[in-house]
Amino acid sequence: MSDKPSSEDFLRLADPMRRELLAHCYRMLGSVHDAEDLVQETYLRAWRGYEGFEGRSSLRTWLYRIATTQCLTALDSRGRRPLPTGLGAPAAEPTAPPVERGEVPWLEPVPDGMVGAGGDDPAAIVTARESIRLALVAALQHLPPRQRAVLILRDVLKWRAAEVAEALDTTTIAVNSILQRARAQLQQVAPSLDDRPQPLTQEQQVQLDRYMKAFESYDVRAITSLLTRDAIWEMPPFEGWYQGAEAIAALIRTNCPARGPGDLLLVPTQANGQPAFGMYLREGDSYRAFGLPVLTFTGSLVSHVSMFFDLSLFDFFGLPRTLERASASK
Repeated sequence: MSDKPSSEDFLRLADPMRRELLAHCYRMLGSVHDAEDLVQETYLRAWRGYEGFEGRSSLRTWLYRIATTQCLTALDSRGRRPLPTGLGAPAAEPTAPPVERGEVPWLEPVPDGMVGAGGDDPAAIVTARESIRLALVAALQHLPPRQRAVLILRDVLKWRAAEVAEALDTTTIAVNSILQRARAQLQQVAPSLDDRPQPLTQEQQVQLDRYMKAFESYDVRAITSLLTRDAIWEMPPFEGWYQGAEAIAALIRTNCPARGPGDLLLVPTQANGQPAFGMYLREGDSYRAFGLPVLTFTGSLVSHVSMFFDLSLFDFFGLPRTLERASASK
C-alpha cells in the first residue's frame, strides 16, 4: 500500500479550512465575489500540487501561502476597492439626485456565515468578526498589496515574521519593515486591530428592532431618532455620502422610492460581524430586492449605515430576489 498522499486525503483535510481562507482572501481583496473565485483557484492549485506537498509546513500554512500569492497576483491588475467615505468630503446637497459610479470596483460586504463569523465556536466567531468588520476591511484597501498581506498575516493570523518572509519570498528584516509602515498607515485611516467589537447589547437589539419597524412604516422622523447626530450614510455605487441626521432625513425623503408605510420590507441578516438587512421595495403584489444596509452602532444609536445596491449580493446572503406579499407578511 502506497503512503503517497491522495486527492481524497487533500479534500478531507483541506475542506474544513475553506471559510477561513475565504475570510483571508476577502480581507485582501475587499470583494466576496473575487474572494470566492480566488479560494476556488487556491484549492485547484493545491489539489494539483498535493502529491508534491512534503509537509515541511502544516497544510493550513501551505494553503494560506497559495491563497496569498493568488491574491497578490490578482491585485497586480486591480485597484483598491473603496467605500464612498474613502473618496472625499460628504455630499453638499442631500436632496440632489445621487451620482452613480458604476465603473468603480466598490468594496463589498460579506455574510458572516461564509467566513466563520456565524458558526458555533465562540472564539472563532469573535476572531472572525474582529478582522472582517467593514471599517477595517475598508482601511486595509488603503495599503499597497504587499503591506496588506504582511499586516494580515502578522497581526490578524499571528504568523511569525520568518513564516511570512518564507511565504512572500523575502527576508525577515523586510517583513518587519513592511509591517511597521503598514501599521503606521493603517492608524491614519482605521480603527485599531486591537479594537474589540462587542455583541449587540439588549438595548441595541431593541433599537435595531425599532430601526426595522421605522423603515417598514416609512417614518423618517423615527428613523433619524435612532441615528447619532453625526451619523454617516453611504450607498455604493453612488459616490456621495452624507453626514448628520438632518442630511440623512432629507436624503431619504427626497431620493428613496418608497412613499409610505408598507413600501419597504426588511429581512434581518449579518454582514462583517455587524447587523444588516435585506431591504425590499414593494412592486405590485410582491417585494423586489432593493438594497443591503450594514449598520454600525455607537452606544445605543446607529452611527454608520453602508447601503449596498449590488443585488447580486443577495445571492451570497441566501436572500431571495423577490418576496411575495403573502409570504412576507407571515
